[in-house]
Amino acid sequence: MPLSDFARRWSKTVFRICWGKRKMKLNYSLITRRTFLNTLFGGWLVAFCSGTFYALMKFAFPTLGKEPDFVVLNKKDFTGLASNSIKRFPWGGTVGLYYTKADGSVIALKGVCSHMECNVDYKPAEKRFYCACHQGWFDENGKNVAGPPPKPLEIFVISEEGEKLIIAKKGVKVELPKA
Repeated sequence: MPLSDFARRWSKTVFRICWGKRKMKLNYSLITRRTFLNTLFGGWLVAFCSGTFYALMKFAFPTLGKEPDFVVLNKKDFTGLASNSIKRFPWGGTVGLYYTKADGSVIALKGVCSHMECNVDYKPAEKRFYCACHQGWFDENGKNVAGPPPKPLEIFVISEEGEKLIIAKKGVKVELPKA
């Protein structure tokens, strides 16, 4: 089958460029070494800074995610806690505190200060919750007693269903699927 004149010339040109003695060469470079290295470094810098910025924003604003209405936890993990002690549990993007009082009663609190939404910690010696950001103090029932917090800590409702411990916001009706 004879090749057309165009196809014959095209195939000879491609052969010469790829495998022949004449190589296709530019008289000047499309990109300089300096431009290439600057672009490479700039891309690396943007990737690094965006990752760092994301981590800082997640640290500074941990509660930007949707907060759940309730969480279901394993009851075994929360039984047998010593009096005047806490156990943390995940509450959306923040932390919840399961607190066993000295008299044996339990209370579940949101572990976030009502002032600037910093995480609070429990000080067993004082039997109070402490926000280190602006020196806010809450009593063992979550009521604000000192510092700038305008409201008490949010208190959750605790219910048990079999081997599950359900911690929910006040006023939320929880219906678990039957297994």
